[in-house]
Amino acid sequence: MVEVEHWNTLRLRIYIGESDRFDGKPLYKAIVERLREMGIAGATVYRGIYGFGKKSKLHSADVMRLSTDLPVIIEAVDRGYKIEKAINEVKPMIRDGMITVEPTIVVWVGSKEEVSKFEEDAVREL
Repeated sequence: MVEVEHWNTLRLRIYIGESDRFDGKPLYKAIVERLREMGIAGATVYRGIYGFGKKSKLHSADVMRLSTDLPVIIEAVDRGYKIEKAINEVKPMIRDGMITVEPTIVVWVGSKEEVSKFEEDAVREL
């Protein structure tokens, strides 16, 4: 088992609506596909069950108030320079949303093959 620790990594969060679209497909899918094409380490889409945005309109998954535009968060983590490049790629795709970026420490754990692309930082065998 190999462990690689990264200190210059960023967490990218993109807040959009579930009904937002780009080139005829859901925006969250278009963004994740773009991140994958760019070689970002990974991305996950979270669907909110309740929330509001800058217009203060409530969005709910409640059966009594079924919204067709639930909040969606796309999260990705990678080295800082790759996240900065990703922001420049996806920002023009978003009409109405918000992007946040926070520094984060990542510990990649897996086989030598799985973490080999991250070996430019300190590597420690367990």
